[in-house]
This record gives sequence, C-alpha cells and structure tokens, in this order.
Amino acid sequence: MERFQAMRLFTRIVELGSFTKAADDLQLPRATVTLGMQELERRLGTRLLHRTTRHVSTTPDGEAYYERCQRLLSDLEETEAVFDKAGGPPRGKLRVNLQGTLAKHFVLPVIGDFFARYPAIELEIGLGDRDVDLVREAVDCVLRAGQLRDSSLVARRVASLQQVTCASREYLARHGTPDTVEALRGHRAVSFLSQRTGKPMPFDFIVEGATKSVQLRGVVAVSDADAYHACCAAHLGLIQLPRYHIAPMLADGRLCEVLADFRPEPMTVSVLYPHNRQLSPRVRVFVDWLAEVMERAS
Repeated sequence: MERFQAMRLFTRIVELGSFTKAADDLQLPRATVTLGMQELERRLGTRLLHRTTRHVSTTPDGEAYYERCQRLLSDLEETEAVFDKAGGPPRGKLRVNLQGTLAKHFVLPVIGDFFARYPAIELEIGLGDRDVDLVREAVDCVLRAGQLRDSSLVARRVASLQQVTCASREYLARHGTPDTVEALRGHRAVSFLSQRTGKPMPFDFIVEGATKSVQLRGVVAVSDADAYHACCAAHLGLIQLPRYHIAPMLADGRLCEVLADFRPEPMTVSVLYPHNRQLSPRVRVFVDWLAEVMERAS
C-alpha cells in the first residue's frame, strides 16, 4: 500500500475507532484495511494501535504518528488545492475553534450562509476560549476576542466591539450613579474571573487619553458571560463587557450604562491561523466570511 494511502487509512481508523468503519468510509475491503495496517506497522517497526474485539485505540507511538499524519495530509491537500488548475470551489474538512459567546451571538445564527456559498466544505466547530495548539491539534483557525497571546500565528483583525460599564437601575437607585472614575470608591462589582489567572479582572477606563485600571470589590465572582450579566441584573454590582452581550437589557432599561465618557478601548476580535495555512483555499474563504459577519456586528 502506497505511503500516503496508508496514512489516510490509519487516520480514519483512529478517527472512527474501528477497522470496519474505516473500511466502509474508504470503500475498501476489510482484509485490505487489516493488511495495510500490518504493513504500516512493520515498515515503521512499532505498534500503532491497541486492538480489542470492540475498540481500537492508539499506542503512544500511534498518537504521535497520528498527529504527524494529520499535518502531512493536510499540507498535501492544501498544496494540491493551491495548484489545482481546474479552479473548482474549495472543498474538504475545515476544523475551527470559536470563542463561545461570539459564535452564539454572531456566527452560528448565520452559519447556513457559509454552507450556501461553499457546499463542498465540511466544518468541524469547537467552542471555547482556551489556548489551542493549532498545529498539534490540527485546528485550521480560531476566532478570539481580546489581547492576542501567540505571536507565532497569523492574526487578522475582523472587528472592534464597543465596551460598556453598567449596573441595574435598582442597584444605582440604592448606591448612586458614579459620574467619575474616582466616584467608584465604595461601589461593588460582579467580579469576572480570568481564565488565565483565576483572579478577578479589573475595570479599565480611558481617562485623559490613558487607560486607568480599577479593581472593585464584589460579593460574587463568575467565569461565564451569561452568569456575569445575570448577576448584574440581580442588582449585585457593576459589570464591564462588550455591549452586544447586554444590548437588549440596555434597550429595555433593565441595565443602565454608567461612565460613558470614560469607556475602555474597544475589544479587538481576531482570526488566528498558522503560517502554513495562508494559501489554503478553505481557510481563506472561511476567514473572509467571518470578517464579513463580524464587520456587520461592529
């Protein structure tokens, strides 16, 4: 069996967890799949898979080989696509990871538009805000908000989201409405815990052209955006976040913006991807589409 064919066979066995399913997926006889894996392990001189009657799993060598196969096969496919003179539409699987609230508010409600434009692309979408090793995890691109931490990736800014400081009307009636940053003394916050440090994040304000950070005390700390503004609506303190999270609450008066003259810098939204994906037709059209979606939201 040719080497790249053996790699594709091995990756499908790992992904599907079954020799039989891989054989069906690749339209190969079950005996060919078994023989192909035996030849591959013999050529490499190591065992790649643990096999039982019900389950297939990778050995440590198999896991390392799987990660390398993913990168090699992806690079091969992208290279062929770049030099494909037929000029066909982008096709194949695209693995992306989207920051959860951005995905739910802006991307997922219109995801059907992407498939209408590019029906030959298959998307695998992960949601979250963790640090993703794009190369090791074979992720093609991520959508993130805020300060970028990995300078080894290509970053394309796709939006700047206005940030606001607000509280419930009842909270302000009880504690007063601050009109300067100094007037925050004595106020309390709903604390938002940083995923990186586990500590409450400060409030930022632009005062005379410079950023001023203020750490407010609070009675509740959360690590989820929905819980954050829910606690604010329950009159537990001030919050600071991108406006889109709480636009309906501002519109109907449940929450009120304060210190509008001292708003922090807008939050940057970026798409990040490895340098070797710059020429990928699949990545390029998805990033362009994300930029369109987020531009409408800005």
